[in-house]
Amino acid sequence: MKTRVISATVSNPSSSMTATRVSTATAQAAKRRDSKLWSETFDVRLGATQPLSPKEIKRQEAIFELAQGEQDLVEDLKLAKKAYHDPMLKLSIMTEQELNQIFGTLDSLIPLHEDLLSHLRDARKPDGSTEHVGHILTDWLPCLSSYTPYCSNQVQAKALLDQKKQDRRVQDFLQRCLQSPFSRKLDLWNFLDIPRSRLVKYPLLLREILKHTPNDHPDRQHLDEAMLMVQSVVADINRRTGESECQYYKDRLLYAEDGQKDELIDRSKTLSCHGELKNNRGLKLHVFLFQDVLVITRSVSLNDQPVSYQLCRQPIPIRQLDLEDLSDGEMRVGGSIRGAFSNNERTKNFFRVSYRTGGQLQSHCFQASDAFNKQQWINCIRQAKEVRVQVKSPNERDRKKRMLLLLANEMSFCSQAYKRHQL
Repeated sequence: MKTRVISATVSNPSSSMTATRVSTATAQAAKRRDSKLWSETFDVRLGATQPLSPKEIKRQEAIFELAQGEQDLVEDLKLAKKAYHDPMLKLSIMTEQELNQIFGTLDSLIPLHEDLLSHLRDARKPDGSTEHVGHILTDWLPCLSSYTPYCSNQVQAKALLDQKKQDRRVQDFLQRCLQSPFSRKLDLWNFLDIPRSRLVKYPLLLREILKHTPNDHPDRQHLDEAMLMVQSVVADINRRTGESECQYYKDRLLYAEDGQKDELIDRSKTLSCHGELKNNRGLKLHVFLFQDVLVITRSVSLNDQPVSYQLCRQPIPIRQLDLEDLSDGEMRVGGSIRGAFSNNERTKNFFRVSYRTGGQLQSHCFQASDAFNKQQWINCIRQAKEVRVQVKSPNERDRKKRMLLLLANEMSFCSQAYKRHQL
C-alpha cells in the first residue's frame, strides 16, 4: 500500500487545488507513452547557420514538452469519450444523467487544447524550432477558466463513479478496458483526472521555458506576463474547486444529535485535509480538518447512496485544539502510558489532539497508516492553528509592521545624519 497525497498547499487554502487527501491506494504500474525529445525532431540541415547554444537547446526542449503534452492530453480526452463514455451510454451500462455527472464538462476541454496545440504547431519553423510562444500563451490562458466547472465537479464525479463500481456490469466493463492495450493500465478515473493534473503543471512548464529564456530575448516579456496570468488563473480555479469540495463533504455529514451541529462547520469555505485514521482501539474513523474545526466521523454507506459521514464526537474548534506528536512504541492517553496494543508495530504513527470543554480535558489518539501520512496530518493541523492565530491577532501584526516601519525610518534618519556629519 502506498500513501497518496493530493494537493499542493495548506497554508493558503485559496491556492490549493483540493484539500490534502491523506489516504491509501494501491500503486498502479501505469504504462506511459514513450517520451520524445525535441533534439530528435530538429532538422539541422534546415536550421540556423550558427549552432544552437546549450541554453537555447534546453529552451526548445521545454517548448516542445509543452506542445507534446497538449497533444497527449487531446488524445487522452478523446479516448475517454470514445472508449468509456460512448460505449457505456450505448450499452446502457450507465444512464445519460450518471455519465454527465461523472464526465462533467470534459467535452468542452477538447477544442480548448486543440486550439493551443494548433497555434504551437503553426509557430514551429520548418527545422522544428520555435522562436516565440509567449504571445500564444497570453492569448490562450484566459480560456482556462473553462476548467472551473470541470474541477469543481470532480469530487462528486469520483463519489458517483466509486458507487457505480459496485454494479457488476460497470465493474466488468471497466475491468475489460483496464486489460486492453489502449488503457495503458490506467483506469477510468486516471483519464478523468488528467485535465486537473495538466492544469497544475502549466506553471511548472512556463517556469522551465522562462528559466532558459534570456532577459533580452524578444519573447521574455510575453512569457513573464503569461506566468503571472497562469498563476492567477490556477489560483482562482483552486479556490473555487476547494469551496466546492468543502461544500460536498459538509452536505455528506450526518448528525446524531442537534448538539453536534456547529456554526464553525457551516461557515467553513475550505477543507484543509481529510482521510482515514484509527483510534486507540483500532476503529477506523474518517477525520475532516476544516478551516476552523476538526470533525471526527465514521463512514456510513446507505443503500445505493454515496458514502456519508456520521459524527461520533463533538467538533473540536481549531483555536482550542492542542496537538501532540506521540513517540513510536508507546501510546499515551490522558498523560499515562497505556499498553493498548501488545504488538509494538501497532503502536507506531500515533498523534494526539486534546481540548478543554466544560472544564474537562478531552483527548483523542489517532493512528496514521505510516510515518509520512502521520506527518502530513501534523503539518496540516499545525498550519491550520497558525492561520487561526494570525486571523485572531491582526492588530498584533499591524503593530509589528508599524514598529518595523518606525525602525526603518529611524535607521534612515540616522544614516542621513551620519552622511551630513561626514560632509
